[in-house]
Amino acid sequence: MPPPDRLRTIRRAVACGFAALLWLAAPPAAAGTLEGRVIHVADGDTLTVLDSNRLTHKVRIAGIDAPERGQPFGRRAQETLAALAWNRQVLVSGKKIDRYWRRVGIVRVAPPGCDDCPPAIDIGLSMLDAGLAWHYRAYEREQPAAERENYRRAESAARTAQLGLWADAAAMPPWDWRQVRRAGGAARQ
Repeated sequence: MPPPDRLRTIRRAVACGFAALLWLAAPPAAAGTLEGRVIHVADGDTLTVLDSNRLTHKVRIAGIDAPERGQPFGRRAQETLAALAWNRQVLVSGKKIDRYWRRVGIVRVAPPGCDDCPPAIDIGLSMLDAGLAWHYRAYEREQPAAERENYRRAESAARTAQLGLWADAAAMPPWDWRQVRRAGGAARQ
C-alpha cells in the first residue's frame, strides 16, 4: 500500500485526467454561439438566456454600453431592450466571458411577428439606432471592422438626430458614471 501522501497525489492525477477527458469530449459551443429564449432583462445591455438544456446564461451585449439603472435613460434603455428581446428566441455569437462571468456577444433576434425567420436583427445596433446606448469604443477592437463601422455610424446618426439620451446635451457615458459612483461622488441624476 503506498503512503497516504502518494495515494493523495495519485487520486489528484486521476481526477485531473478524468476532468481533462470530460473537457475534451464536450462538444464545442458551435464556434461560440448560443441559442435560447430571453427570460430576463437586467438593464439596457445585459440579459439572461435560457437554452434548450434549461441552463441560464447571463449575456452582455457586445459593442455597446447602455445607461445604468439610476442613470438618466437607464430605465428607458432597459424597457427598450425588453421590448426587443424579452421572451424571444435569440442567437448569441461570441465566446468571451467578462469579469462578471457574463458571456459577451452579438445578440440577434428574428424580425417582430416572424418567429420562423432567422435571427437577423442585431439588438446592439438597434439600441444604438434608438439613441439608448453608446458604442463601447474601449472594446471596439474586438469587433469585426464592418460591424465596428456600423456601430459608429449608428451612434453618430442618433447623436445628430438627438434621439434618446442624445437629447441631453450633458449625457454622461456609463463608464464615467460608474467611475464617479465608485469614487463616492454624486453622479447627475
